Amino acid sequence: MKSRKKVYVGLSADILHEGHINILKIANKYGDVIVGLLTDEAIASYKNIPYLDFKRRKIIFKNIKFVKKVIPQETLDYVKNLNIIKPHYVVHGDDWKSGVQKKTRARVIKTLKKWSGKLIEPKYTKNISSTALKTKLINYYTPNNRVSILKRLLDTKKIVRVLESHSPLSGLIAENIKIRKKNITEQFDAMWSSSLTDSSLKGKPDNQVLDFSSRFSGLGDLLDVTSKPLIFDADNGGRIEHLPYSIKTLERLGVSSIMIEDKIGLKKNSLFSDQSGSQQDSIKDFCKKIQLIKRVRKSKDFLIGARIESFILGKGLKDSIKRANAYSEAGADLILIHSKEKTPKEIFSFSKIFRKSKFKKPLVSVPSTYSKTNEAMLMKNGFQIVIYANHMLRAAYPAMENAAASILKNQRSYELENKISSVKKVINLIK
Repeated sequence: MKSRKKVYVGLSADILHEGHINILKIANKYGDVIVGLLTDEAIASYKNIPYLDFKRRKIIFKNIKFVKKVIPQETLDYVKNLNIIKPHYVVHGDDWKSGVQKKTRARVIKTLKKWSGKLIEPKYTKNISSTALKTKLINYYTPNNRVSILKRLLDTKKIVRVLESHSPLSGLIAENIKIRKKNITEQFDAMWSSSLTDSSLKGKPDNQVLDFSSRFSGLGDLLDVTSKPLIFDADNGGRIEHLPYSIKTLERLGVSSIMIEDKIGLKKNSLFSDQSGSQQDSIKDFCKKIQLIKRVRKSKDFLIGARIESFILGKGLKDSIKRANAYSEAGADLILIHSKEKTPKEIFSFSKIFRKSKFKKPLVSVPSTYSKTNEAMLMKNGFQIVIYANHMLRAAYPAMENAAASILKNQRSYELENKISSVKKVINLIK
């Protein structure tokens, strides 16, 4: 029996739809269809993580009658797989003749020429896409499946980018803001609920005077209109007797992680130069908090973050490493090493040593003071989460102050109109 020709189809196919079936049906006419299914990592490199992970997407495609074989495609580029398989045909919708995939198409054509392969380009199925369907599905996220997203991000992305969101409006910005950079869509992966910005928004000092109940109320409003995972800044976690109730509430709301710091007593913001009177919790007692959270959480997807204040309090590198190891042993899933220095030197020193330990915990950076340090440098030095912890509120404050001053000065708002958002833009954001 004469063997059929090989046909390669590269797909991300986050959510299977009629357009994919149409492509596969056409491809099957030319021979045996090999689907190069983009891995979670490949998809996450240019947009959000897929709704379904690679394993589940592979099962779906293996059971489609038009598909002979499913293999992983580890990058957006086809060339590696094409050189291995040497297909007679590649089938792809004609939508990639322009736009961000134009260069990928050109490389496919060049590669196929090596063995006289051909590119088949059926008309793209209009008015349907995985991205559009996924956007609609956001409305159907439950707290349970939302909790797990941060963990999936850590499994698939080199660095998880987190933006402070202090209100539903700021959350919508974090949710929707995107820029194109070198054919890649850059966006935020998660949100940060900051005790500093939550307190400031209520006109309260950042010393835990604002209780968790008040913050949880606002958290629900934020999570109602967004889909990205959220990390909750819980200061030192409060009274240990109250922690089980806090964890229960956070999980019920769909929060992905709690971050607790190892300072005790009257809180002072860590970025203040004067830390006199601030105390660090004992390793033993802080580990008890971590162990308690680990015991009472309903899901392992709810991540426990431990924030180490040793550098802030002048305890140095040795103490920070000792604590990181102990907290990891106790059950912390994330390690945040904090610093108020203007360079990342001390946190990079910490990372270099900690990464050699047996604990392979994601490291978290909050580069508020060492703001010249970019994400590439953080990744190179072993950090997997970067939190922009207070920038949305800090940006809003001078903008509002300047707007108020302008109205007072000019006794009208005309001079502001080209400096502020239009009413239409605000309305379009809130849908």
